[in-house]
Amino acid sequence: MLAAVIALTALAAVFGLVLGFAAIHFKVQGNPLADKIDALLPQTQCGQCSYAGCRPYAEAIAKGEADINQCPPGGETTILALAQLLGRDPKPLNAEHGMVKPKMLAVIDEQLCIGCTLCIQACPVDAILGAAKQMHTVIAGECTGCELCLPPCPVDCIRMVPVQADLGSWKWPQPVELASAGNFG
Repeated sequence: MLAAVIALTALAAVFGLVLGFAAIHFKVQGNPLADKIDALLPQTQCGQCSYAGCRPYAEAIAKGEADINQCPPGGETTILALAQLLGRDPKPLNAEHGMVKPKMLAVIDEQLCIGCTLCIQACPVDAILGAAKQMHTVIAGECTGCELCLPPCPVDCIRMVPVQADLGSWKWPQPVELASAGNFG
């Protein structure tokens, strides 16, 4: 019995060393430029840019396959930040991908909701809570306003409402926003 325990321990130690060596020497490095671009994107995961989410869009920009003006939720602020990071000239938002809208929040009319779960499946950030044949609700702090939950709803019980700025959600404008509005410098 003792010989079996010692043999298994030795085998585990050898496999541990081999895996540790492989992790260090075969480590896959990410694209640091794509990481910086991804950090500037709004992380709505809405797909309006024609990519599956913000990370694939960032990788496409880093490879030169996508332009910097395809993100409606990010708007002019994101375009200016991407242009500055990449050393490119800013350009207006590409109308093919949508228009800049105020921050919106999905709201479900719980009396009309039939519990079909189609909106839950469509939400890219898991901001809708509910179960089959039960009413659903939106977690306001998680909703990005991407509107992807609207088309699959068979009873049209979801509507988008603008997010009102209050003490909890108000933020200082970025210096880029102030400069573009003419209120800075």
